[in-house]
Amino acid sequence: MISKMIFIIFFLTLLSHSIINASVVDFCVADLSSAETPSGFPCKSSVTINDFIFSNFNSGNTSNSPFKAVFTSAFVHQFPAVNGLEISAARLDMDVGGGVPIHSHRGASEIVMIVQGRITVGFISSDNSVFVKTLSKGQIMIIPQGLLHFQFNAGRNKATAFLSFSSSNPGAQLVDLALFGNNLSSAIVERTTLLDPAQVKKLKAIFGGSG
Repeated sequence: MISKMIFIIFFLTLLSHSIINASVVDFCVADLSSAETPSGFPCKSSVTINDFIFSNFNSGNTSNSPFKAVFTSAFVHQFPAVNGLEISAARLDMDVGGGVPIHSHRGASEIVMIVQGRITVGFISSDNSVFVKTLSKGQIMIIPQGLLHFQFNAGRNKATAFLSFSSSNPGAQLVDLALFGNNLSSAIVERTTLLDPAQVKKLKAIFGGSG
């Protein structure tokens, strides 16, 4: 009886393994016209070589950014070929004095590779330890998943970095936008940040918030 049960368990395990392997595909270029699911987009029925090429990694216009920085993403919504591959990329261009405010990517770790200028990169661990380094061309730094981090131009010329992520859609939440870019009551912001009313009003005006 025991040996029969072992055989049945082994058979079911083998069967499930075969079903999983049978469903494996080489790639799944996203069909963006369909709804996204927790596991990604469904696959396009027909693909060409052009689906695997992203051609918009040119320098962005930083003059329209209050942070003097432009983020050009190649996530699944811009580059459907990364669907299901748990990888994506982005380009970061910063003018002198530019930077990216403290933010986090809940769904991905990040690698920062400096290709021009000098960029200070830092992150804060969950025990509140701070890790900061000014990087130059040719250096890379990893930022673990979900941790608050930032980048800013530490040089006297324009700076550029290429970023890679361990997700096709890493998501991002900026602390400044979360506090000052929505209708969260100013009174609550003041109580939870210890900022005075004039500072909160100024920051809400910058980030488009209300309340």
